[in-house]
Amino acid sequence: MSQSLDPRFPRHAALWAQVLHQTEPGDLAHDADHVLRVYRWALRLAEAADADPDLCGAMALVHDLVNIPKELASRPLGGEASAEASRGLLTAAGYDAPAVARCVEAVRTSSWSRGLPPTAIEGRILQDADRLDAIGAVGAMRNFACAQAMVSRGTPGRLYDPADPFAQTGRDLDDVRYALDHWPKKLLRLRAGFHTEAARVEAARRHAFLLAFLDELRLELE
Repeated sequence: MSQSLDPRFPRHAALWAQVLHQTEPGDLAHDADHVLRVYRWALRLAEAADADPDLCGAMALVHDLVNIPKELASRPLGGEASAEASRGLLTAAGYDAPAVARCVEAVRTSSWSRGLPPTAIEGRILQDADRLDAIGAVGAMRNFACAQAMVSRGTPGRLYDPADPFAQTGRDLDDVRYALDHWPKKLLRLRAGFHTEAARVEAARRHAFLLAFLDELRLELE
């Protein structure tokens, strides 16, 4: 997959080789393809926001080093765990201490479930790039892949609540048990939280797809 990396930044290739070595197989929602999609958006957003694309690409490559399963109570700590795990990899790839600190801080605040605000432009770009991959067509695919992964680990689950697929009765949302509950709980809320203009434009387009998908699903379930 090295051909997917930007050749302007040779340290990315060294870093990516280390990341691939630590990436566990089996979770299609958080696989190498996800990381590379976030990487490409981080580069694009960095250039549009006049940020350092070398650092933004590096932090994207290490943002999911520690993938805590969604059904675990410790899931919100994934960003902070990935941040700590990234220090040695970033140093080994040739980044100096100030650059490592900036990348680590961006990764620390990247998790949606943790709810930490980014403290610098790098963190805002990483949040935007990662959250773009959670919506639109790719986001829908990742949502259902995540649900399947939880079921494969022994967590009872279904695509939706057959009695109330769209949670119209006021029931509590449970996106561990029902994949579709993840949409109102997270995916449909993401559009309002993007930081950069380029990400906001793309998010609006992807959000519209999610709404169209839900309209089609309502027709099919009726």
